[in-house]
Amino acid sequence: MVDILQIIIGLLLLTLGRKLFWLFVGGIGFMAGLQLAQLYFGLQPVWMTWLMALLFGVVGVLVAIFFQTLAIGLAGFAAGSTIVAYFANIIGFTTVPAISFIGGIAGVILLYTMFDWALIGLSSIAGSTLIVQSLNITPGSQVLLYAALVAVGIVVQAALLPNQHLKTG
Repeated sequence: MVDILQIIIGLLLLTLGRKLFWLFVGGIGFMAGLQLAQLYFGLQPVWMTWLMALLFGVVGVLVAIFFQTLAIGLAGFAAGSTIVAYFANIIGFTTVPAISFIGGIAGVILLYTMFDWALIGLSSIAGSTLIVQSLNITPGSQVLLYAALVAVGIVVQAALLPNQHLKTG
């Protein structure tokens, strides 16, 4: 049940992260809460980990709805730091706070400077991360599936962008 919920949230982020900004921020909050709960609470009951993840997700949604500018910064930081920590873990580094912090700053800069495309990229990566983490597959398969999911997410969300043709005349 837990993996199915994680896959559903991942699919929503992968396909609708830019279109539904509050979903992206809530999903990123969920991912950050899940990661923090696993890091700090370790072997506690699973429901406790999920409760913390859901709490972070709900706070993310509320911040996105009522404080969009703040939400952009927080979501960018959370997405950047979570994604960098995940990649560092894949290549064998223990997650160092400085690495996560640098990734968070990069996420903030990306979201503020290139909002639509950064949101598409970050939500595609975040959704792919949730999906791949929930599957029990070999590391080589993880990399291939991850790359394919990110590409699909970018293509699907780019197709949903409003037409931005230059007007002549």
